[in-house]
Amino acid sequence: MSAMQKPLAVAIMGPTASGKTAAALAIARTRKVEIISVDSALVYRGMDIGTAKPSPEELASAPHHLIDIIDPLDAYSVMQFRTDTLRLVAEIAARGALPLLVGGTMMYFKGLTDGLDDLPTADAALRVRLDAEAARDGWPALHARLALLDPITAERLKPNDAQRINRALEIIELTGQPMSALLSGRSKLELPFELVSFALEPSDRAVLHKRISVRFDQMLGTSDNTGLVAEVARLRARGDLHPALPSMRCVGYRQAWDYLDGTVDRPALRELGIIATRQLAKRQLTWLRSMPERIVIDCLAPDATETLVARVAALQV
Repeated sequence: MSAMQKPLAVAIMGPTASGKTAAALAIARTRKVEIISVDSALVYRGMDIGTAKPSPEELASAPHHLIDIIDPLDAYSVMQFRTDTLRLVAEIAARGALPLLVGGTMMYFKGLTDGLDDLPTADAALRVRLDAEAARDGWPALHARLALLDPITAERLKPNDAQRINRALEIIELTGQPMSALLSGRSKLELPFELVSFALEPSDRAVLHKRISVRFDQMLGTSDNTGLVAEVARLRARGDLHPALPSMRCVGYRQAWDYLDGTVDRPALRELGIIATRQLAKRQLTWLRSMPERIVIDCLAPDATETLVARVAALQV
């Protein structure tokens, strides 16, 4: 690589259960790589089953980054991800390895490639007050308030999307401007590396849904003493976590929390968890369609992994 040439990085994107981890590990068997996780759930320590975290053996097969880096009580922002990833890509390239950015948190990918919005940082006291108002009046009421103050943002949010409604109202109070107006001023920054993006996408959504069901059943296991329910029970036993935290709002965790609260039975837990995971996959695919620069590979094709390995091998480093 010449002094003037930017280092190369490869992104492997896709919805949940599309085979991203397996593809990345297959590439790692053919060349020197380091994997940067692009997953907002894998950052949490102690959340292994419901996040489909790579096994210890898989993690040992290649250097991994941005996995198990924070406690479930804490939060990890798009800005933190972008800062960490820019540093990691430079360090990995300097070590002569290929950075692989692997995951399905599309907001992280967009934040990395498109730059960040000039939005204020979180205000803990304000968030507590808004949460208290929601507990009293309900999130739909706060959504209705948002619709008056920022109809553009409210239109794209569901009435019970607590995290995003809270953030949108917080921004209005802190800046005096609607979030939609601030977002329109986003400026795209040039990355200090060349990013080639591959997307593992299903040619048949129904087949992906079957994969999701099978994987969720594997996470649940056969009893409450193992699997996802036992994992969430251990997290609850700490005493400092609650269902409003970003970590406990992860798909599967919030449904298991409700089950342990006794508000749903085990069949409903399974059904709701699968539905939520399918909805997540739908959102991920919607994000992907807004990324015209991606190279699409059918994740359901028998040779999907081999195709991706070959395409990456053909890239000039």
